[in-house]
Amino acid sequence: MQPETLNHREVRIALEKKINPVKAEFYPRFFKTGKGEYGEGDQFLGVVVPEQRKIARSFKTLPLKELKTLLHDPFHECRLTAIYILVLQYQKAKEPDEKARLCRFYLDNLEGVNNWDLVDSSAPKILGPEVHRTGDATVLRELAASGELWKERIAVISTYELIRQGQYEPTEELAEKFLSHPHDLMHKACGWMLREVGKRDLERLRGFLSKHASEMPRTMLRYSLEKLDKEERQRWMSA
Repeated sequence: MQPETLNHREVRIALEKKINPVKAEFYPRFFKTGKGEYGEGDQFLGVVVPEQRKIARSFKTLPLKELKTLLHDPFHECRLTAIYILVLQYQKAKEPDEKARLCRFYLDNLEGVNNWDLVDSSAPKILGPEVHRTGDATVLRELAASGELWKERIAVISTYELIRQGQYEPTEELAEKFLSHPHDLMHKACGWMLREVGKRDLERLRGFLSKHASEMPRTMLRYSLEKLDKEERQRWMSA
């Protein structure tokens, strides 16, 4: 099929052919869709991730107009498949202007990036590389200051690409900002990124812990220590 003939309805049909009733029952509980939970009201078809990735590859040239509709679909798998397609398009793009256009599309449609798997599948593969490419981390600070859980998590998880490039300051800045954040998902995100810093520069992680271990939420601290030996983990946990 030519790109101009592809549409969001075909993606939805392809997903519906892969529905697993067991997963359809399990996913709403796993992604906390109950009243007052972080995924409240989200809906699931029941399609496993490997099948979504296959479908994304089949529709990797889906036009942005169609991708936008898919990214705002009420069903979680439609939005996640849209994310996989957008990541493929961003990674394939060669021209800086095209990468910038795709990243702007991502930022303009963050309403559809509204659970941790959607964030974690997109932020380090689109926004993180774009921040590294442009050298401008302003957008991360803006998202971090939004007061919205998923935008805050996007800011933190986006720093994964910067960590890979040896740039640790944005991660440290955001982790420090979110020391008093009330949500466990942010504690996990910050701890995970700090752990990634430590895998590449252990002394850098130790420096952060020396300043903040005593005030870090337990989950954030525990996540950040996972690659350390047992004795050192215990020492920091009792700080």
